[in-house]
Amino acid sequence: MTMFDASPRVRDLQQRLTRFMEEHIYPNEAEFDRQVNTGNRWEHVQLIEDLKPLAQQEGLWNLFLPPRTDTEGQFGAGLTNLEYATLCEIMGRVWWAPEIFNCNAPDTGNMEVLARYGTREQQDTWLRPLLAGEIRSSFTMTEPAVASSDATNIQSEIVRDIAPDGTVEYVINGHKWWTSGAGDPRCKVTIFMGKSDPGGPRHLQQSMILVPMDAPGVTIRRMLTVFGYDDAPHGHAEVTFENVRVPASNMLLGEGRGFEIAQGRLGPGRIHHCMRLIGQAERALELMVTRSQARVAFGKTLSEQGTVREMIARSRIEIDQARLLTLHAAHMMDTVGNKAARGQIAAIKVVAPNVALAVIDRAIQVFGGAGVSQDTPLANMYAQARTLRLADGPDAVHLETVAKEEFRARTPRKQEVVSAD
Repeated sequence: MTMFDASPRVRDLQQRLTRFMEEHIYPNEAEFDRQVNTGNRWEHVQLIEDLKPLAQQEGLWNLFLPPRTDTEGQFGAGLTNLEYATLCEIMGRVWWAPEIFNCNAPDTGNMEVLARYGTREQQDTWLRPLLAGEIRSSFTMTEPAVASSDATNIQSEIVRDIAPDGTVEYVINGHKWWTSGAGDPRCKVTIFMGKSDPGGPRHLQQSMILVPMDAPGVTIRRMLTVFGYDDAPHGHAEVTFENVRVPASNMLLGEGRGFEIAQGRLGPGRIHHCMRLIGQAERALELMVTRSQARVAFGKTLSEQGTVREMIARSRIEIDQARLLTLHAAHMMDTVGNKAARGQIAAIKVVAPNVALAVIDRAIQVFGGAGVSQDTPLANMYAQARTLRLADGPDAVHLETVAKEEFRARTPRKQEVVSAD
């Protein structure tokens, strides 16, 4: 028995989730595309709304909150990061599937923030409707004017002010983009990161605050595309905040604690991203194998040709390596905490997107022209995987973290000198 063996409960969830995907998700991929492209692309997709109750009936709902976040066990399934990671891989095989189980980004990360750091009022107002799948949310951090991979560069302002009636408010100004989830009309709230104390210590200048998307001064300027994909109805928006006023009670945790919240939010989110990518890579490999056995070129099937066989073999090896590394990071988070596991988390954030890209690219090559068309999911998978070499921090930032941890581990601690009499 290894540390990564699933418990009977998790094995049962894996089986039920796999069966749900086979019965309801894969057969409906074309129908999802049809519904998105019929009428208003930014309205909800009825197929997803129809499948959500089925997922709830199956007990496949809100699986993501780890016990350390949901300390009272009132919000989620109580699974560890390691246990949830294996389920996340299954859901990730189809990019829109996680929403059916209410396990979709950025809502998962936002729900974790609210569960861990939110006040009872904030939880009642925003967390409970999110847990019920009644609304959606977004996360607003990246800015077009600065290199946001260094979050200390963020220029948006969160300024304390006294309203005419004497109540304390915050006034928010900023220009953001890549606000994922903002395209959906059900997106009712965003978690906004900005500077509340520009003159303070470098990592205590930033705060996070809850901003209703219908607040006066919040304007969605445009929806952005990723290699031509707009990911409707989810989407990624460029948003401006002009003198947006919110109550002081919307502040999360307290002024200057934005970085602290970010570290608590991003660790689990990176595990989720990586396992979904591994699910995509696994599916791409399956498609590659099936295609190679059916396609004939130069008198024999592609599966009989050495180059293709090597592509398949390398893909199998790389996926298994990435999965084991990611499960190890999840295990570290569960046992020693996010801070101690930061090197492992950074490592998987480099490895998983690059492995997924390599495997998907090989599958595209085996499919030929069909691989870059809308007739397979591969082109969309490739675009999403490439994005995740930037989202939640670019490769260079994570490589720097891994290097720092390596130097820290190999630098001898100074020994106390004791004089002998």
